[in-house]
Amino acid sequence: MSGTIVVIGGGFSGTLVAANLLRAAPGVRVILVNRSGWMARGVAYGTRTEAHVLNVPAGRMSAYAGDDEHFLRFARERDPSVTGGTFVPRRLYGEYLESVLEEAEAGAAPGSTLEHRVDHVLDVQPDGTGARVRLAGGETIVADRVVLALGNFAPAHPRVADSSFYARSPRYVRDPWRPGALDAVAPDSPVLLLGTGLTMIDVLLDLRARGHRGPVTAISRRGLMPLAHREHTAHPTREHLPPDLADGPATARAYLRSVRRHVRTVAAQALDWREVIAALRPLTVALWKRLPVAERRRFLRHVAVYWDVHRHRAAPQLSARLAGLVAEGQVQPQAGRVLSYAEREDGVDVTFRPRGAAEPTTLTVGAVINCTGPASDPRTLEEPLLQAMSARGLLARDPLGLGIEVGDGYAVRDAEGRDSEVLFYVGPFLKARDWEATAVPELRVHAAKLAEVLAASLDRAAPDPALAPA
Repeated sequence: MSGTIVVIGGGFSGTLVAANLLRAAPGVRVILVNRSGWMARGVAYGTRTEAHVLNVPAGRMSAYAGDDEHFLRFARERDPSVTGGTFVPRRLYGEYLESVLEEAEAGAAPGSTLEHRVDHVLDVQPDGTGARVRLAGGETIVADRVVLALGNFAPAHPRVADSSFYARSPRYVRDPWRPGALDAVAPDSPVLLLGTGLTMIDVLLDLRARGHRGPVTAISRRGLMPLAHREHTAHPTREHLPPDLADGPATARAYLRSVRRHVRTVAAQALDWREVIAALRPLTVALWKRLPVAERRRFLRHVAVYWDVHRHRAAPQLSARLAGLVAEGQVQPQAGRVLSYAEREDGVDVTFRPRGAAEPTTLTVGAVINCTGPASDPRTLEEPLLQAMSARGLLARDPLGLGIEVGDGYAVRDAEGRDSEVLFYVGPFLKARDWEATAVPELRVHAAKLAEVLAASLDRAAPDPALAPA
């Protein structure tokens, strides 16, 4: 086997694809392209704020599904007090991913190598059995296979009647993860956070770590905030699956009723609702694929927000910190919808309608920070690579705006519905195909499977030595 594989994106998914290829595929040249200088961190694990901890306990964060304690051993070398149930700083996990890549490179299969490029990919042009990858710095890489591991993108702007505020105002922060994005927020300034999910908690704690003490309002349609993980070290069981779920009707309503019914059953047995949610995890992909598009759309409209707060939970210490700030009146969660912005010299008047209220109200703040979470609709993303590929029909948008169309073998699907033989994808856009595809326990499996697919495809493409001319 031999060949060049370009992996675009140096976050978790790209790092794990590269590491798995290096470990198991001989004779492969892996080129990892990342637009920032920090390889193996991405947005999620590039934070330096100590209050930003993982939302999954250390015992479930191994990079390799076959070695459950791989990360735990790394963490304990640095802090012996870490247990399988500890929610460690994300900064530490970023260091771990760097070590994973370094170990894979050092122990690479015979003939396999890793190269780094700090650059921005402008375009990918399939060419016969390979592709040409054009970088912003002027280099063009000839590759046999290309992996899009682009990770998460800046949030979409919440809809309002006049969206010009988003484009012109220095008081609006679209991407709170952009380096320096929060630097201009004055310590005593009132702040509006758009969204009440996990990103909201991260931004709030980052502001507090910077010395911000002004009042904070967090607004979302329903005002729901993430629920907390339990504090324990045991892995979740799979024993509490709703008995009528898999064989019942494939509708959003039937799924919801089945889960609620079983939660009441386990509660009567003094068991926690989290056991039911954990039991759903191995079945979630199959359940999602059973739903027709119309039912998926209904799920997104009516159920997804409740799924998110129950499934994607906060670390116990973060949840307790948030509850304390709310109880002290420093943070006010608000259910409602923003209607308009009116900027003035000393701030922004934000008009919103509280949920259930007949009349709107106005709040004056010094900064508006978008915490609605990563955007996923390629049509709204300001990403030159995706725009260029979409314009040429090389990729197709998921009809629900959750990502792009990807085949079962991780091949990127074009506008005609055909699976590419050269372009592959791994990362959160798999949510369109699988729904459950954004957390480490799922993404590590996808990365390992994709590495196997890539190695096999290079094997098939390699010329048979027996057929070589004498």
